[in-house]
Amino acid sequence: MKLGPAPKVGRLSIRPEQAASSVQPVNALPVRAKPRSLTAIGSVLVAMVLVVLNTAIANMALPTIAQSLQVPPALSIWIITANQAALLMALLPCAALGESLGYRRVFRWGVALFLVATLMCALAPTLPWLIAARLLQGLGGAAVMALAIALLRQVVSSQQLGAAIGWNALAIALSSAAGPAMGAAILSVADWRWLFAVLLPLGLWVLLATRALPAVDGSARKADLLSIALNAGTFASLVIAAGVIIEHTALAAALLVISTTQLMLLITRERQKEAPLIPLDLLRVHSFRISVIASVLCFAGQTAGLVALPFYLQHSLGQEVLMTGLYMIPWPLTVALIAPLASRFSNRFSTAWFCSIGGMCLATGLAGVALWPLQENLMMFVPLTMLCGLGFGLFNVANNRNMFLAAPLSRSGVAGGMQGTARLLGQTAGAVLMTLLFNLFPADSAPQLALGAGALLNVFAALISTLQGRKAVCRHA
Repeated sequence: MKLGPAPKVGRLSIRPEQAASSVQPVNALPVRAKPRSLTAIGSVLVAMVLVVLNTAIANMALPTIAQSLQVPPALSIWIITANQAALLMALLPCAALGESLGYRRVFRWGVALFLVATLMCALAPTLPWLIAARLLQGLGGAAVMALAIALLRQVVSSQQLGAAIGWNALAIALSSAAGPAMGAAILSVADWRWLFAVLLPLGLWVLLATRALPAVDGSARKADLLSIALNAGTFASLVIAAGVIIEHTALAAALLVISTTQLMLLITRERQKEAPLIPLDLLRVHSFRISVIASVLCFAGQTAGLVALPFYLQHSLGQEVLMTGLYMIPWPLTVALIAPLASRFSNRFSTAWFCSIGGMCLATGLAGVALWPLQENLMMFVPLTMLCGLGFGLFNVANNRNMFLAAPLSRSGVAGGMQGTARLLGQTAGAVLMTLLFNLFPADSAPQLALGAGALLNVFAALISTLQGRKAVCRHA
């Protein structure tokens, strides 16, 4: 069954809110009534778990991998940078390909590529091999991240979209919490290559289970290879600039100029298209645009906080590595606990106010950790980080729901790509902010300053979310 043409949001007389609400889900299946749909939902959520686990365990294993491959720690950072760059480069193209060729087909290609690349990581004999494999992992993971919600939107009913987004947030939060512990457990008994090998059986099940996803035809639009190249160049230059901004400031500045130039050329090329690679049509929708901006700010603040907390615990509060890991667990676990509740209530109340309340809770928690005299009493650390988790859970579910409901069903793929791009841009900005603070201020004060900066960014995210207005209330997909 072919999807109808996307409403030309912002150009015709259809109001953005009407365009979002007038489109009904394709193949909307009641989850409880269709076992096949449970398999379909499981394949999407487990695929997200694989991508998140892959990132979490690789991050914490960098010192071990560097020692095993006999490379300097600074070079081992490219194991992470290559994956992050590939994700940013491929998110929007994968979303566009999903709309053109069909979500299920591109999603399955992404899972298959991720599996092949994961096997390459498990067999990697050298650092260049591993970096290349991580780059391919990022390309495959981008298809999963870009199309996950779009596929869930085709499987569940319109009333269950908020719940589906909550399930997705729950899967990501639990994976983020389990990743470091899982990685540490594997490294204690096996070689680092098993960090990747253990993901293969689960990935194979996902590939087989994706057959249960609805096979809806795409729009058959041809891919614009020049636009894809400009998009890739934009984000590759940006990520590399972020990685070298401290050691090679002049090179970073040149790369930022190159990135900006390519972005301007891409926008000029895509401006007149009905379904542009960069979703300019959706960004003209007030609610979608506000959600994207708020998402970048929230993830920048969250990342600055998450990166700062281990340094603060170890350098300022004198905690051992094991205790630092244990103190970090309540944040993602609280996100996992609040996500289902947030998804239920976001179906009934204003997503704008849920985003605002969540952003302020996250800001309050980060500011509390930075300002509370924890050297005297560390007991307050856990409730403050749980407040961070509560705030992020509320914000993320409501903001994502608002973002997808602001987009017509036929543009769900590129909406997912934009959502992932906003998240990664925010995370990159937060990491760069943390790096700058460490280079500008003493090591004992930089973490607290980063926590304060993260709190301020989330205050801005909360305030901007209020601009969604009263119309961001319980709309149906």
